[in-house]
Amino acid sequence: MRFRRSAPAALIAAVIVVVAALTVLSVRLFGGLTDAVEKSQFELMQAIFDTALRDAENKALARAELLAALPVTRQAVAARDRQALLDNFAAMFEGQKERHSVDQVQFHVPPATSLLRLQDPTLFGDDLSRFRPMVVAVNRDHVSAKGLAIARSGPAIFGVAPVTDMQGNHAGSVEFGLDFAPVLVAMKSAYGLEFSLFIEEKPLRDFATALDPAVFSEQNRVGRFVRLETTNGALMGHLAGDADISVVNEPVTYAREAQGVPFGVLLIPLRDGAGQSLGVVATARDFSGSRAAAGRSLVWQACLAMFAIVILAGAIIVVIRGFLLRPLEVVIGRFVGLSGGGAPVPIEGSERFASELQPLVDLHNRVAAKRAGKPAA
Repeated sequence: MRFRRSAPAALIAAVIVVVAALTVLSVRLFGGLTDAVEKSQFELMQAIFDTALRDAENKALARAELLAALPVTRQAVAARDRQALLDNFAAMFEGQKERHSVDQVQFHVPPATSLLRLQDPTLFGDDLSRFRPMVVAVNRDHVSAKGLAIARSGPAIFGVAPVTDMQGNHAGSVEFGLDFAPVLVAMKSAYGLEFSLFIEEKPLRDFATALDPAVFSEQNRVGRFVRLETTNGALMGHLAGDADISVVNEPVTYAREAQGVPFGVLLIPLRDGAGQSLGVVATARDFSGSRAAAGRSLVWQACLAMFAIVILAGAIIVVIRGFLLRPLEVVIGRFVGLSGGGAPVPIEGSERFASELQPLVDLHNRVAAKRAGKPAA
């Protein structure tokens, strides 16, 4: 074994191991930070959707309660006067539909019978109890309710308020239903999110009998679901497929690449007022920023690790060879010269040698002085 090669090699190997271990730990740390950032993004996506849905429910309920409190509504519902309701509120409904995305307005009488649909006045008198538990609950408990439901005109965000006659007795109820599409488009415009709304096909076919049959085309069918609304069909088709949405009982998150861009995808189950599953909302957000930052971090850490290894390896070589091996070579060379009968030659610059080598230098000087016949210094 040669110290000149083995010692630096051992030290450099130790440096490489330590720097590599620190780099791996650093990569894991930054990876954890990236995961934490993306987790917060998923939580933000959930909060945005929950807030938008709650706001839509509150708006629907506020309109329903306002209409339920009007004397004309109370009198007409109590008298089962469909024509009075239509004359007073048809124009209002058209304005609300055009400006505020109100998709449905319906009056009911107990226990859950349709009195008048402003969106379709010719259809009335049908029993809603089988598929509208919210209407049943409002007419049973005489308490307002809000939530999601599938009506004959399709899924909507509903607010249902009880209606009393002029003596304060329960007479029926009125509901406002807001269309999903404008809510999703508004969130896309405000936050840059993409959405797809999937509704289970069986209850949609059973209950939404007034829905356009084109909705059930093969293009919109995704397993047992029908894609009712989407803000970007091509993109969301890659991000949320049949296998992804088939079993979603609680919010599900995952990352997936589509069209060359990494996205974070959040699947949110939808339920009606009775807790029955209606479908799933898939929302996606561009994660290229956090993924690019993670990639840049990895590159920089690798570069810094290589730089540290090169600098430390150079320092090891300089220290071992410059401060130890070279002075030893000089001193040993002088001893070899003396042992071979050569003339004593002073060691120049020996005062700069490490203090641990000074005894060797002094020994050389004494031997050289004795060889020259001079007293040692």
